[in-house]
Amino acid sequence: MTDTTTAYVPPKVWVWNKGSGGRFANINRPIAGATHENELPVGKHPLQLYSLGTPNGVKVTIMLEELLAAGHKGAEYDAWLIKIGDGDQFGSGFVAINPNSKIPALLDRGGAKPIRVFETGSILLYLADKFGAFVPKDVGARAECLSGLFWQMGSAPYLGGGFGHFYAYATVKIEYAIDRFAMEVKRQLDVLDRRLAETGPMSRGRITPSPTWRSSRGMGCSRSTASCTTIAASSCRCRTTSTSGAGRGRSPRGRR
Repeated sequence: MTDTTTAYVPPKVWVWNKGSGGRFANINRPIAGATHENELPVGKHPLQLYSLGTPNGVKVTIMLEELLAAGHKGAEYDAWLIKIGDGDQFGSGFVAINPNSKIPALLDRGGAKPIRVFETGSILLYLADKFGAFVPKDVGARAECLSGLFWQMGSAPYLGGGFGHFYAYATVKIEYAIDRFAMEVKRQLDVLDRRLAETGPMSRGRITPSPTWRSSRGMGCSRSTASCTTIAASSCRCRTTSTSGAGRGRSPRGRR
């Protein structure tokens, strides 16, 4: 592979003076905050989920469906599609819930005052605490469960996303970047394989499955959702509606 990096000399202070190019050039920028006004829709249930069916985005959907399957009726939710390619995550309503403009984001309207929750691991832990489910009470078992949760949250999105970006989306193929991320992704998969060989699922608490890495062996979740292309998986009972009002859908179970 041809080395195309030698002509570039990094500046001492980086300044944003041109677009990044590539598939996501229209939404990439080095500043936070809303780019436009857009009020988020709100459904009839206390929990409002704003997300998309990416490997990271479906994790909260899986959690909510597992809670419902376990009999937690309070986990009923409305799901709203955030089209990140169109910049929905930079609308004022979404930024008010997640100032980092990343999916998924959750708004719990079940109490006297709405509670916003953002970052996937934080949402999973919030739901586990709220319903008293999937995280062990024993101190040692809880520590093991949370170690698995934060390991996969800290590793999979960054390393897997970095590999995908440089391999598939970068306008210039950089051998060093691809090799670096590919090596780290494979190392993380080896960590996972070794753990599964030793003990089975990452933790007896079922908060730790990673849709990004879950294979046919499973990681404590019985639903097949890793290849989901919308916010709602094939088994999802929620309503899936775009925040722009388009894309209304009905789940196979028939409930809007």
